Amino acid sequence: MVQILIRGSVDGSSPPEWLMVELQGEVVSRHNSGLAANIMGDLLYTQEGTPVLIVGHHILYGKQLKLEKPFAVLTKHSSQLQDSLGSQDHGDGSEDVTQGAMETNQQGPASTSYTVSALIKRKLIFKTRPKPIITNVPKKV
Repeated sequence: MVQILIRGSVDGSSPPEWLMVELQGEVVSRHNSGLAANIMGDLLYTQEGTPVLIVGHHILYGKQLKLEKPFAVLTKHSSQLQDSLGSQDHGDGSEDVTQGAMETNQQGPASTSYTVSALIKRKLIFKTRPKPIITNVPKKV
């Protein structure tokens, strides 16, 4: 049996809450360099609480929804085991399950655990097409 250890935060505080952003269509970078570590646009809220996403010369209006089932963002940690792990039987039908290790093909015992980095409980949906931002309309002379 494979046991996977998932830990909360070290100091006992709750993990930060992130938002999921759902867009219509696809987002492509200008220079085909990928989207990782690049700024996509500006996320703002109106006074009424409506999310507004400005990407280049386009504006998108969305809405915020609560997810039916929240997501957890996990960070994987691997380390060498220092003692044997398992469960202890107390004889009364109850057992204490200690930290478990995943089975690997590496030499020597290794332990894999996961830490909850963040929780995603809400998402922003931008399902309408982007509208162009026009700031200066030239007048015909």
